[in-house]
Amino acid sequence: MVARRRIRTLLAVGGAVVIALGVTGCGDADVEGAPVEAKRFAFSGGTLTIDADDTELELVPADIEDVRVSRQVDGWVFMGSGPEPVWRMEGGRLTLRVECDALASDCDSVHRVQVPRGVALVVEDDNGKVTADGFDTPVTVRADNGAVLVRDASGALDLSSGNGEVVVEGDTTSQRIVARSDNGAVRLALRAVPSSVEAGSDNGEIDITLPRGTYDVDARSDNGEVRVDVPTAKGSGHVVTARSDNGEVVVRSAN
Repeated sequence: MVARRRIRTLLAVGGAVVIALGVTGCGDADVEGAPVEAKRFAFSGGTLTIDADDTELELVPADIEDVRVSRQVDGWVFMGSGPEPVWRMEGGRLTLRVECDALASDCDSVHRVQVPRGVALVVEDDNGKVTADGFDTPVTVRADNGAVLVRDASGALDLSSGNGEVVVEGDTTSQRIVARSDNGAVRLALRAVPSSVEAGSDNGEIDITLPRGTYDVDARSDNGEVRVDVPTAKGSGHVVTARSDNGEVVVRSAN
């Protein structure tokens, strides 16, 4: 879950007055026990874009025609406003926000989104974990601050996090995968031989598990061990690129 806390100390000019604020005893946000709100949004088109901030996202495809969202929000603020949740759909773009603007606050939320089956997904997330389960359409995720987890996918994947790990697991059979983290590990476990895998991390390990096959592998690390344990051949139609600036790089066989 995403918890945002802001605790500040204010000093008057010259030190004549000191106001120290340390908020304690307010309790932590308990999103799991918060009431569940639900809403449906009319939708038509081939791609749904989700613009989210300060919330965890759980995304699944479903046999529906509209987009269905449920949310749980909890938290407290001191000398300010919030938590104030926002949800709206405009032109195929679903905006999900939880705003806490205060001197000190602890706000937490989760949004669960059901996407019409067959619709491609684009996620632009500023702060929060993103989980996508069971999509057979292309999935693109850009997370500035939070982990990205994809399970049981078969469509093309383009995943990145500025600060958080990127994980692909479960019964994933995607043919084309791009996965990158600026600051975090990249872990990919695939159930079908892919055509193309590109994995990169500026600061984190890369671990790729592949089914039995022969791969054209380019694995490098500027500061870390590199280990390739799959059959390799230049010119193979199954290309794997794995590069870390600072971390171990492992390409292994699942069998």
